Amino acid sequence: MTIVGFLFSFGYSSFRDFSRRQALAGVVKQVQGDLRLAQQKALSGEKPPACTAARILGAYNFFVNSTTTYVIQADCSGGLPVEVKNVTLPTGVTIAVWGVTPLNTIKFNVLGNGTNGTPATITLTQAGVPNPQFIIVTAGGEIR
Repeated sequence: MTIVGFLFSFGYSSFRDFSRRQALAGVVKQVQGDLRLAQQKALSGEKPPACTAARILGAYNFFVNSTTTYVIQADCSGGLPVEVKNVTLPTGVTIAVWGVTPLNTIKFNVLGNGTNGTPATITLTQAGVPNPQFIIVTAGGEIR
């Protein structure tokens, strides 16, 4: 019985660690997909309905507004940005953006005019997973 208990506890802890790593990898894919969504909307110049004809679309922003949430916004002239998508990360997962100004915002300019002008690094971490995951957005808009 002791041997079976030992094997079960070892197997359970290994499975738990594997499960956490897979959950973090899934969040990384989700964030990359949302970055590509913002990039694609900016490249196409697609205006959301709330951005009226009189307002000019300048960019789509990927804005990290806390350590557990981010928002995709259309940056239209003459008013506040228009929210396109709001995401809350799973419990235990945190996000941070480094290297961009304004703070925590990656801007995809319309019609292929690049980003903020500097590379950005997004760091995703999960409780219990020792190695964080990184997403790089280059100054030209490439997402890696």
